[in-house]
Amino acid sequence: MENKRNVTEFILAGLTDNPQIQKVVFLLFLVLYVVTLAGNLLIVVTVPTSQALTSPMYFFLTHLSLIDIIYSSSSAPKMIVDSLHEKKMISFNGCMAQVYAEHIFGATEILLLTVMAYDRYVAICKPLHYTTIMSHRLCILLLGLAWAGGFLHATIQILFIVWLPFCGPNVIDHFMCDLYPLLKLVCMDTRILGFFVAANSGFICLLNFLLLMVSYVVILRSLKNCSVEGRRKAFSTCASHVTVVVLFFVPCIFVYLRPVCMLPVDKAVAVFYTMVAPMLNPLIYTLRNAEITNAMRKLWRRRLNRTTEHYR
Repeated sequence: MENKRNVTEFILAGLTDNPQIQKVVFLLFLVLYVVTLAGNLLIVVTVPTSQALTSPMYFFLTHLSLIDIIYSSSSAPKMIVDSLHEKKMISFNGCMAQVYAEHIFGATEILLLTVMAYDRYVAICKPLHYTTIMSHRLCILLLGLAWAGGFLHATIQILFIVWLPFCGPNVIDHFMCDLYPLLKLVCMDTRILGFFVAANSGFICLLNFLLLMVSYVVILRSLKNCSVEGRRKAFSTCASHVTVVVLFFVPCIFVYLRPVCMLPVDKAVAVFYTMVAPMLNPLIYTLRNAEITNAMRKLWRRRLNRTTEHYR
């Protein structure tokens, strides 16, 4: 197929045209982004410096927070700046880069959440063999596979869309570049392309979500043989993970597992999975985990003591 592209830049419609609401959006996005960075950076700094947080679960949690930082940073800063401007422009290459970043980090996070579910399965269902099975070498391998899967998914997605013919209007009815808003601007029938997106993005979300739900059903069934304290601790850990999974996967399935179309609620859903979910992840994991909160207290106590000694 010949690439008939004469579009060099896109105009983003944004969330609203109302200048007053745009100021509210600016403040809202700024607060969400700052809280996201602070919460996830706190986990990234705390876990490696604490001797109490050496299990594979915290190793994966650190990388989940790191991915959330990069994932948010790939789109949030431009969204914040654009909310102050009436005309929101993005170059074609910048738009493709944003799509690629969204999908490589999003897919990597999906696969990493699946890996974390496997870690919880081994810890709860095979506790005596946990340290043997979840060796540091296997953790590195699983993390590498998650990144490789994300890279493969995003590369397929970007190679598929970058050669499409964009020859007509260049106004994207969204506040960021995404697959379905871009497909609405393509100068050809996009029904088959929509099925490809659903297969490559929506199906990945749905398949991993079903695998995760099945794994947690198995885990819950195995808790019948545990003590009351063991059940409480296992349920608390799994509840945090299931909450994060639902918050991330449900919007993904809603957006990508359907034909090419734009719904009025799509922008709100996109705000949720690009801004809100990465902010909630560290809160969910830390508020329900005494080990992390204690490690954070010790970290800040040491920092305050050093600061106090420095100024004496």
